[in-house]
Amino acid sequence: LIYIDPPYNTQKIQAGKNGKYNDAIKNYYKFMEERFIEAHRILAPNGSIYIHLDYREAHYIKIMMDKIFGRNNFINEIIWAYDYGGRSKRKWPTKHDTILFYAKTKNNYIFNYNDIKRIPYMAPGLVSKEKALKGKVPTDVWWHTIVHTTGKERTGYPSQKPIGIIERIIGASSNPDDLILDFFAGSGTTGEVAWLMGRKFIMVDNNKDAINVMRNRFDNNDIPYQFCDWSKNETT
Repeated sequence: LIYIDPPYNTQKIQAGKNGKYNDAIKNYYKFMEERFIEAHRILAPNGSIYIHLDYREAHYIKIMMDKIFGRNNFINEIIWAYDYGGRSKRKWPTKHDTILFYAKTKNNYIFNYNDIKRIPYMAPGLVSKEKALKGKVPTDVWWHTIVHTTGKERTGYPSQKPIGIIERIIGASSNPDDLILDFFAGSGTTGEVAWLMGRKFIMVDNNKDAINVMRNRFDNNDIPYQFCDWSKNETT
């Protein structure tokens, strides 16, 4: 399974208490295409990839992924909706991200439907008491809060995604002891969730702030890992 939360190409410096990165990528589409080609090459025959984007580039990346992975292998467009932060008065406030879900092979991919954690019905009065008590499997619209600025999850690295979102993806699209790859690893949420759910992980990032945040996070949570500095060809 691959999950990535790549740059959104906002043309801004994204900064947090414990890190920052330049979200203005020169030749963004070539930058992303090269990585998607390699992602397709290394992905297991029954593997999947989830790409977490916002409104700026989601439609262009969808077209690119259709070419690289094949339009027939597109499974879902997931909308993650939240309601926190500033609210524009000049347009409808932007409060959702898009997650594109592709399989390597549409007829052979992992999807653990029965293991997905159920959520409450939004209108429980419209279903039977038994169904309301059991809850429902989420649809392709996910209502989930962001990582709060004072929450326990907060690492101080910008654009950190909630554990709950990653848990849902890893639980549905991988099995225990599978290998999870995140090559825009940022704060390391994917690695922590993978470990807690009994999966192995590879986290990749070229930002020193992200590396420091991840190492501190894994150390503080007793998550074993091996660190490789490819620029120096060193492993610790």
